[in-house]
Amino acid sequence: MLDLVKKIFGKKERSGQIAHDRLKVVLIHDRANVSPEVMDNLKNDIIKVISNYMDINQKDMDISLENDDNSVALVANIPVNCMKHDAGKK
Repeated sequence: MLDLVKKIFGKKERSGQIAHDRLKVVLIHDRANVSPEVMDNLKNDIIKVISNYMDINQKDMDISLENDDNSVALVANIPVNCMKHDAGKK
């Protein structure tokens, strides 16, 4: 979604910055020892569970790992369309 806003308002990232950001993502995944397949499985599991309670926008969601000096964090940006009122009822 941020990319769309940048395109609309004409703010363009330099290719060097894009390459830097991609390299950071690769390094974070390497440090956490998480393969792309595991990340895909994790994302699918998160979608499955959250979808029991909320109607989410899967197209615009972003799930990633972020690294600081001492730890790795799972960061999820999941747009919620609405709550499901019958969630948890079986």
